[in-house]
Amino acid sequence: MAKIKPSKGAPYARILGVGGYRPTRVVPNEVILEKIDSSDEWIRSRSGIETRHWASPEETVAAMSVEASGKAIADAGIEAAQIGAVVVSTVSHFSQTPAIATEIADRLGTDKAAAFDISAGCAGFGYGLTLAKGMVIEGSAEYVLVIGVERLSDLTDLEDRATAFLFGDGAGAVVVGPSTEPAIGPTVWGSEGDKAQTIKQTVSWDRYRSGDLSGLPVDSEGNIKFPAITQEGQAVFRWAVFEMAKVAQQALDAAGITPDDLDVFIPHQANVRIIDSMVKTLKLPEHVTVARDIRTTGNTSAASIPLAMERLLATGEAKSGDTALVIGFGAGLVYAATVVTLP
Repeated sequence: MAKIKPSKGAPYARILGVGGYRPTRVVPNEVILEKIDSSDEWIRSRSGIETRHWASPEETVAAMSVEASGKAIADAGIEAAQIGAVVVSTVSHFSQTPAIATEIADRLGTDKAAAFDISAGCAGFGYGLTLAKGMVIEGSAEYVLVIGVERLSDLTDLEDRATAFLFGDGAGAVVVGPSTEPAIGPTVWGSEGDKAQTIKQTVSWDRYRSGDLSGLPVDSEGNIKFPAITQEGQAVFRWAVFEMAKVAQQALDAAGITPDDLDVFIPHQANVRIIDSMVKTLKLPEHVTVARDIRTTGNTSAASIPLAMERLLATGEAKSGDTALVIGFGAGLVYAATVVTLP
């Protein structure tokens, strides 16, 4: 029997650079209130959100990704041609095929990098980071670009009081490459498909193909609504607060880290109340910097963790070499948590 030559990559992997892009249009809560019966105070108290960014027609999923990725590649100190794989996490690229990652890889000037999309909702960045780490260590790519990007304004029902204020647009990217020491810990990830209906698309695409439009949701003017994201808010909140704190603790344990060893906590930017509850449950010390980027960025799903990471580093609230716990969780229901060294 022939023996297959083993793969040979780097001993470890790390995040080498990070970049972000937020659309130019800033949308305050007052705009959201034009179509729902609520108040600025209610939105802030429920979510912590004050403003969010919405993309223009020109700020496409690909365009935002290219902007964020260019910054990450420059921050990593490498050339685009050195990128061996591009992994894009998104739920708001509306072409079934080809993957938007292939267009992004080409526009960036990579040398025929492997490129593919993943759909893991708000945990997508963690999934992509885990795949990138494996590729670098296995040796199939020396440098991997991981992008989280969303145009959730395209999937927001502005008449849905429970979700209209939540979502924003943007892109965040990191470059993962070789390291001589551990800098991305073991990933604790999983799924709970029995809870899949708690966050979902309101109408599946095939309903429109069938020609049977009866029973489809309509807006206040009687027009059939475009599919949107809907959720069972209380069920999602309870799951995130009680179950995801356990996952976060498991990630700390897997990395051999205690809360006292942490410098930074970067959770998915879903809701400030969820973030604050996780901080309390994990008993994080006061010295730990906690990302609350949701206040001015909104919930950007797969983009939220890299966007929050980029802002903390840019403002000096976090610094290179800090030890950070990151955790994403959302539709699926899926989750992924790990400990990383910041670039």
